[in-house]
Amino acid sequence: MPFEMQAKDFPLLKNDLLLRAARGLEVERVPVWIMRQAGRTLPEYRAVSEEHGFFGICRTPELACEVTLQPIRRFDLDAAIIFSDILVVPQALGMEVIMKPGEGPVFPEPLAGPDDLARLQRPVNVQEQLGYVFEAVTMTRHKLEGKVPLIGFSGAPWTLMGYMVEGKGSKTMSKAKRWLYQHPTESHQLFSLLTDVVVDYLVGQAEAGAQLLQVFESSAEYLGPDLFAQFALPYIRRISSEVKDKLKAKDIDVPMTIFAKGGHYALEQLADSGYEVVGLDWTVDPAGATDRLGDKVTRQGNLDPCALYAPEESLDALAKQMVERFGTRRYIANLGHGIYPDMTPERVVTFVDAIHKYSRQD
Repeated sequence: MPFEMQAKDFPLLKNDLLLRAARGLEVERVPVWIMRQAGRTLPEYRAVSEEHGFFGICRTPELACEVTLQPIRRFDLDAAIIFSDILVVPQALGMEVIMKPGEGPVFPEPLAGPDDLARLQRPVNVQEQLGYVFEAVTMTRHKLEGKVPLIGFSGAPWTLMGYMVEGKGSKTMSKAKRWLYQHPTESHQLFSLLTDVVVDYLVGQAEAGAQLLQVFESSAEYLGPDLFAQFALPYIRRISSEVKDKLKAKDIDVPMTIFAKGGHYALEQLADSGYEVVGLDWTVDPAGATDRLGDKVTRQGNLDPCALYAPEESLDALAKQMVERFGTRRYIANLGHGIYPDMTPERVVTFVDAIHKYSRQD
């Protein structure tokens, strides 16, 4: 298949379930992977993190590769996702981001107003600024030895802008949304700049060996239909269109996923945004989502991450129920958001094995 390999020197892919499901092709069983599977829950990751720090791992290809491989060694997952962070894009624009224990990422000097846009570095040479991610991708493709596909990713412009303006995670995104209402022209300027960088960043990951690309619009829940249509959706569409055009010129073809957390109000628009896969958070009804998305895209999701706290028998039943509700065609099993840091690895085993067990096609 043309999407199995982008370079002749990569090992032959042995498990292409994820890529076939993304394309709407037949699969023997539903593929499953977990957002934030690399890191967080694994003691072997914590050992690396304590020594090198979060962004130290991100910026060191050998360490990022090792952490990406850790869950693949432990669990029967159908994909690996490169260990990195969406905030490497603002870093490439010249903004400082630090990871504070117990608080998460913090920008010491966020964008206070439109005048601060002049602080951002432009144009951005992604090979120079983010080349360490590309090195990690290529290294990991080789180290995976074809066991499963490798996913690359980026944050979407609205989600990135939220962090850049708020300075950290927010429960309201009020500072960022103020920009949308008070400074729409400058907001579009920032979104356009971010889109340019994200496009080049995703293209670079695919060139380096990523076999599927996911775009995280993790803050869609703070917008709503009108603001989303005006400030998020146009750039989500631009990303898919421009990435595919640039990769086509290089004879590279990889499927793409859009995951807009809280974007239940925009499923129809997301289905028409140029991505092969639409990720669903845990608040979305599988049957309703299937009706609204139609047959043109693959669905991904959407078990409540907290369901992994359930007893083993209950978790097994919940996974079975999810497969029954989504069906086995055009479906990739996942959680409805990232796995929580205090989750035990044993629960991941239960979830992954249940998906395989109940979706197997005889």
